[in-house]
Amino acid sequence: MLLSRGRGVVFLLSALMYLMAGAVNANSNAKSIAEFTDGMAHKAGFFDFYYDDENDKVYLRVDKLAQPFLFQSSLPQGIGSNDIGLDRGQLGETRLVEFQRFGNKVMLKQLNTAYRATSANPAEQASIDEAFADSVLVGLPVVASNENIVLVDYTDFLLSDIHQISERLTATKQGTYSPDASRSGVYLARSKAFVDNTELESMVTFAGSQPGEYVKQVTPAPKSISVHLHHSLIRLPDNKYQPRKFVPFSGYWALGYEDYSAPLDQSMTTQFIPRHRLSKKNPKAKTSEALEPIVYYLDPGIPEPVLGALLDGARWWNQAFSKIGYKDAFQVKVLPKGADPMDVRYNVIQWVHRATRGWSYGSSVVDPRTGEIIKGHVTLGSLRVRQDYLIALGLTSPFGNAKGATDTQAQQEMALARIRQLSAHEVGHTLGISHNFAASEYGRESVMDYPHPYISLKNGKISLEGAYATGMGKWDDYVIAYGYQTYSSTQGEAAGLSELVTQARASGMRYQSDPDARPLHAANPSGSLWDNGADAVTELKRISDVRSVAIQQFGISSIPSGDTLSSLEERFVPIYLLHRYQLDAVAKLIGGVEYEYESKGDYTQPKGAKVVASKAQQDAVNALLDTLQPAYLTVPQHIVNLIPPKAYGESRDRESFNGRTGLTFDPVSAGESAANYSLTLLLQPQRLNRLAQQHSADKDAPSVNSVISTLLTRSLKQQSDKQLAQRINYVVLDGLVKVLAEPEIAPEVAGAVELQLRDLTKWLGSLQKRGQNRVLAEQLNQFWQTGEWPTHFEPKPLPPGSPI
Repeated sequence: MLLSRGRGVVFLLSALMYLMAGAVNANSNAKSIAEFTDGMAHKAGFFDFYYDDENDKVYLRVDKLAQPFLFQSSLPQGIGSNDIGLDRGQLGETRLVEFQRFGNKVMLKQLNTAYRATSANPAEQASIDEAFADSVLVGLPVVASNENIVLVDYTDFLLSDIHQISERLTATKQGTYSPDASRSGVYLARSKAFVDNTELESMVTFAGSQPGEYVKQVTPAPKSISVHLHHSLIRLPDNKYQPRKFVPFSGYWALGYEDYSAPLDQSMTTQFIPRHRLSKKNPKAKTSEALEPIVYYLDPGIPEPVLGALLDGARWWNQAFSKIGYKDAFQVKVLPKGADPMDVRYNVIQWVHRATRGWSYGSSVVDPRTGEIIKGHVTLGSLRVRQDYLIALGLTSPFGNAKGATDTQAQQEMALARIRQLSAHEVGHTLGISHNFAASEYGRESVMDYPHPYISLKNGKISLEGAYATGMGKWDDYVIAYGYQTYSSTQGEAAGLSELVTQARASGMRYQSDPDARPLHAANPSGSLWDNGADAVTELKRISDVRSVAIQQFGISSIPSGDTLSSLEERFVPIYLLHRYQLDAVAKLIGGVEYEYESKGDYTQPKGAKVVASKAQQDAVNALLDTLQPAYLTVPQHIVNLIPPKAYGESRDRESFNGRTGLTFDPVSAGESAANYSLTLLLQPQRLNRLAQQHSADKDAPSVNSVISTLLTRSLKQQSDKQLAQRINYVVLDGLVKVLAEPEIAPEVAGAVELQLRDLTKWLGSLQKRGQNRVLAEQLNQFWQTGEWPTHFEPKPLPPGSPI
């Protein structure tokens, strides 16, 4: 509608007066925080919060706007499946955050700590803040305010999927899930506030469809998964903590950032180690108590004798702290009654149950600015100790034929010795320390290695004596000294740390961590998981002798009276595969390259990378091929005859062999799986590529041709009528053909493998004997004609081995 100028002015004035009246009315309806929260439960602390029990709402009093603090999410009650990986007590990400107000909302913003400017120039610092994005985690509605203090509704955020549970369930193919607010609520019993931290917890139900097998295994109603989520809001530590420099040989994880204000002649990368704050009461004393000792609290829900073993193992670390001049600086106690294990004030060792055995791990709440560890949190899988006990029983077969009681004290002691080591290992991670998989090669010198039980033969019998080491190793003493030794000055610290590294190298210590040890194609023979000894080939032969004795004595004496005979299969698995991890160490010699984490100046003459000696490589090839032989892999008939199909009430599971004979135990497929594992290690494309390069530089080094030729000579060309031998032949041929299609295989290496296969095709075709030879020759000829491998054979996978 058109208006005249005069009427328009009157209309605008009226509208303005109406809006002003509305604003006054709204203002008059606005409540103070006290008015809004009248009658609500109030918890005072770092951030006060209020709970409205009528509406199941939690409100947070934000009196620290634009002031950074730490935000930690966690999972107090998990799902109970190792395969899904959402465990009780699991820590989420530690975030540096701050609250910022935008009108009627308060944003919780995660600050970007990966890029910084450490100069004193505010404009330079601002340029970094403006160049790299931050991340707003949530916008919280303001419901009341007092000047610069606001009250926000925190409920929806507390009930949200901050732990990314939906994504994890999708990634593990367990279905599509999302939080259901109608079946979720604030868990007030674990929502508390303290001077330096506020703790909030909720029960959140995830509703979903098409639940997977793992979810079905562990939930009573798989379309409804109810867990607990926890939020910790933590005051930043003071500025008295001094970060400690990371160097590759330190034995610690690396944290850091890119410093865009670094001088041109210096690196932008700043790295430091994660560690707890520790200082002496008397800095000048050779030995002194700590100003604040590092105290860990053990889950009181752990049964004896496991609880005592875990206490013992965790307390080993105090030995290392004592050697650097501290008295009782590291302590372990049982968690006090009523204490919350997710409370950031407690370092915790938690006992976690799952449907199947799985990994233990150590996590930490770490200040991303400095690397200071605020809280250590250890997760120990409760079934690990039982697995070691079963391995010990399978190795020793102690039950005899009598129905009377059997003494299994030695087997229990082995399991408890392992759990002590495991406790120390995972606590070590929460002290900032990384794995050292090379420590087992110069003695069992670190709890941060993965130890394989050192089983020996005494007078022809299996002995469990000394299966696991006890206490700190030389490497553990060194890393604690690097991370926690006190120095009187910055210059003294730099010189002292440098001297520690030099002395460690000079004493023969070696160090290899996850990236160089875990891959199947890893190159460095110094660094393997679950191995023993300095000479991998010698140890493989030794453990194979132990395996042989254990297999020969395995039988009815391996289970107690009352156990089903069908349960023997799962007892037999780790005994039959006792060699599997030492085999990994042997494979690394083939195409191997020796190196360490070396920096310029560590040695007068740089060591660099050195190819493993040719003889050692050839010995490793022969030792690995020994494990492909039918004589090595044949299951004795007395064991085959003893293991029936599963008794009613039992079923096959992941700990069983994967067979091809239906309900019955399949010893041939067991050999197939083991042979395929050996072959997979040998035919890693990167390993074959290294062999080719090394032979090109040194004709004495094994070549791809010589290795493949030896493989064929010791498998397909043996011409055995035994079923297991024929199955191994299929495994070998299938592996060789499929390696040609590997994307990482070098073209000249693929050519060498193809040449060997074409020669094999001719050889098979020239034989008068038919049977398997004819079939294999026809399959190869079809492959050469069509480029497609006609067999649908897929070797059966091994049952899981790690963790042990």
